[in-house]
Amino acid sequence: MKRYEKFADEIADLIRTGVLAPGEKVPSVRHASRTYGVSPSTVFQAYYLLEDRGLIHARPRSGYFVREHAQSPLHEPEISSRQAQTTEVDVSELVFSVLGSLKDPNTVPFGSAFPSPHLFPLARLARSMAQSIRHMSPHEVISDMTGGNPNLLRQLALRYMVSGVMLSPDELVITSGAMEALNLCLQAVTSPGDLVAIEAPAFYATLQVLERLKLKAVEIPVHPREGIDLDTLADSLARLPIKACWCMSSLQNPLGASMSEEKKRALYALIQRHQVPLIEDDVYAELYFGTQPPKSVKSFDRDGLVMHCSSFSKSLAPGYRVGWVAGGRYAEQISRLKLMTTISPSVPAQAALADYLQHGGYDRHLRKLRHALEAQQGSMLASAARHFPASTRVTHPTGGYFLWFEFPEQVDSLKLFQLALAQGISLAPGPIFSATRRFGNCARLNYGHPWDAQSEQAMAVLGQIIGSF
Repeated sequence: MKRYEKFADEIADLIRTGVLAPGEKVPSVRHASRTYGVSPSTVFQAYYLLEDRGLIHARPRSGYFVREHAQSPLHEPEISSRQAQTTEVDVSELVFSVLGSLKDPNTVPFGSAFPSPHLFPLARLARSMAQSIRHMSPHEVISDMTGGNPNLLRQLALRYMVSGVMLSPDELVITSGAMEALNLCLQAVTSPGDLVAIEAPAFYATLQVLERLKLKAVEIPVHPREGIDLDTLADSLARLPIKACWCMSSLQNPLGASMSEEKKRALYALIQRHQVPLIEDDVYAELYFGTQPPKSVKSFDRDGLVMHCSSFSKSLAPGYRVGWVAGGRYAEQISRLKLMTTISPSVPAQAALADYLQHGGYDRHLRKLRHALEAQQGSMLASAARHFPASTRVTHPTGGYFLWFEFPEQVDSLKLFQLALAQGISLAPGPIFSATRRFGNCARLNYGHPWDAQSEQAMAVLGQIIGSF
């Protein structure tokens, strides 16, 4: 990272934490140069970068100021409090009816599960694909199917090592996206009828997996900023024969919540005490906005209880369908289950991603992606404050590309979804994120697409529809 990028991140952290408040003047170029020991040109470059990220703006002959939308005036949702209960899962029809209506490319994609493909280095990935295929031997086409591309396994192990997780490439199982990894993990540790502790709200695909495997959900509340409620989870583990826990410890979908390092340690201590495996869905971990990447619960794992799942779908290459799991003590069982089903994700796609990780500048791409997403988050928060009722609540995630909105109680988000769709606007209504179809006045909106006049107009239309309830 260049010096001006590092300095920009330091100022951005001051804005995120409220040390520099909306409307407040940031240090002048001369003062910042003298105080931080950097050149004026470094300060200028940093401030230009912060302008591009939507965090500050220049006023003629006055200096630079924190943008008003850097911190949204809308309040944060409150955690729901209720004792966890076992629930049969039956949400697929509802989910499919929602997802099936999101395919029109002319629809404003607030309901999408992916960021804009224009934010990904697809041309550079294509060169890596051509390069890797050109040098692939006929033997590798077959041998890499079962064990995975050796170079990709090495690159993944190196990234784990940099994040403080020491593991052997033998623990890694390459899968067809993170969803296959999560499916395999559940199959490795459960049988039909078993109880699985999940988050509430939870990513709707979580519910679909439980439904397909005939598992029962134990919904654990999630705080919109701090993550899963450990007290409720501890009570549930003590009362119920839970066979596995499944959660997102960082940038949870749909809330965007991230557990602190202390809470992640406590979560690991809890599952270790009960000897219940944890499936850690960590697909958004690379999309943090701060200067320090979040630690995973896997980084505290000493007993192999954590199955850490991720993929490149949200950060680099959605269509390549390459994910993985660091399976701990369950790695061999997961690998065998994979060989009994899909055998292998695309061998050329694995080789292309391995080449890109080694030569393509993945970390440089991630920095650019994070900056774009942070600017787009600010635009959506500012637009929501302009157009939505003042009683609306919204999350303030420190990364990712989703906001969770809690509207006034009379708003029916399923009806809102239909009315918005008729106006060419998609969203993800709250009930698809719950086994019990809760969160009826909530919705998830995606800010992962470049903000433009169409986005702003869509928010204005949504505000009018919400106000009509």
